[in-house]
Amino acid sequence: MKAVAAHKYPTVTLTVNGKTQTTALTRHTSVLHYLRNDLGLNGPKFGCGLGQCGACTVLVDGVPARSCVIPAIEMQDRGITTLEGLGNASKPHAVQQAFIDTQAAQCGYCLNGMVMMTVALLERHPQPNEDQIRAALSGNLCRCGTHVEIIAAVHRAAALMSPNAATRVA
Repeated sequence: MKAVAAHKYPTVTLTVNGKTQTTALTRHTSVLHYLRNDLGLNGPKFGCGLGQCGACTVLVDGVPARSCVIPAIEMQDRGITTLEGLGNASKPHAVQQAFIDTQAAQCGYCLNGMVMMTVALLERHPQPNEDQIRAALSGNLCRCGTHVEIIAAVHRAAALMSPNAATRVA
């Protein structure tokens, strides 16, 4: 009997939420599967698996990306930020706090994508108008119909993040 040679997978160094990780990955392992299965980061959700619903959205070098369709080995020398990398329960990011304040979630499945897209939007447009908000979030599906609350959360986050937030936000 011939011994079966062990498969050698490429070693990749990835930066996730500011921490460097070195791991061996298959060429087909998606960023989503690496984050959830190897790192236990469950903010990004598996939705459609086709990059169309937005549940798996992460930020790659500050730009929203659909982690279910990106091979993890392509993220060498790139910074990946997940929902967990924004804030935590005791000190949430302003966008996370705004979604909490406005109760902008029903089932919460779309929440990861909505929050990550909002973070990216507010980086580009600190005080977005409603058309900019709708355009930025248009690729993220919410099946529960909490769109009104989500738009209110984006406005609230913009207010919380403004330079004079202490005087404007109650």
